[in-house]
Amino acid sequence: MTKSVVVTGASTGIGRGCVKVLTEKGFHVFGSVRKEADAESLRQEFGDKVTTLIFDVTDEAAVKAGAAQVKEALGGATLAGLVNNAGIAVAGPMMHIPIEELRWQLEVNTISPVIVSQAFLPLLGATNPPAADPGRIVMISSVAGKAGSPFLGPYAASKHGLEGLSESLRREMMVYGIDVICIGPGAVATPIWAKAEEVDVTPYAKTDFKAALNNVRDYMMTNGPKGLPPENIGALVHKALTTPKPKVRYAAVPNYIQDWLIPTRLPKRMLDKIIAGRLGIKRLG
Repeated sequence: MTKSVVVTGASTGIGRGCVKVLTEKGFHVFGSVRKEADAESLRQEFGDKVTTLIFDVTDEAAVKAGAAQVKEALGGATLAGLVNNAGIAVAGPMMHIPIEELRWQLEVNTISPVIVSQAFLPLLGATNPPAADPGRIVMISSVAGKAGSPFLGPYAASKHGLEGLSESLRREMMVYGIDVICIGPGAVATPIWAKAEEVDVTPYAKTDFKAALNNVRDYMMTNGPKGLPPENIGALVHKALTTPKPKVRYAAVPNYIQDWLIPTRLPKRMLDKIIAGRLGIKRLG
């Protein structure tokens, strides 16, 4: 019997990479998108290997309706997995970031995975009695889930929060045998990097952070497209869903030693100086 997985934010980037890999591995994917045009694009590429769900992950009623659609399609079967991938990135200096933008960042990246998980957990086997073959939840976090970069404070907060709640959820779901695994990608070659040039830094043009913000944008434009292919993350998601004893967290970065091992081992003060030097963050005066 074909196993099924739900992937949120499936229109582009990591989400679409997950759809590609999982369907190639024989899974049926329920892919959530926000627009009919994106749904049609998925259907055209993947045919009947994909069932599209149209909802915004922040809309509880719409997410519950999507879960009902999946329940009907499963016909009593259990989902093999839920991949909470949908997310956004809000940038700006914490001293000046509009609070409504910070709230929206947390709403999409931290609260929405809870909304989606609550809706789909019964289909993963969170029932009494529990399912004989419960599914797993994969949370798409980020390197920012463990380290905060300058001017990406809202994003780092959202991913730190996601990792914390994932750990709590993993321990709670032991009741049902449902595992929760985090994947923390670094740079991934997705369309978001093509839009880096469009990032509007003009609201901060008269602040003391203008020069450093421009440096960050230039860094993103130069190095982002050199990131991992989205399919690499899709392959790691497949591993997290299928390996008998998955790790609780996987780091997925272009250069493991340079981009993950060394930064996570260096003293924080030393890393502060390296980052400041790279981005041109200097003390005034």
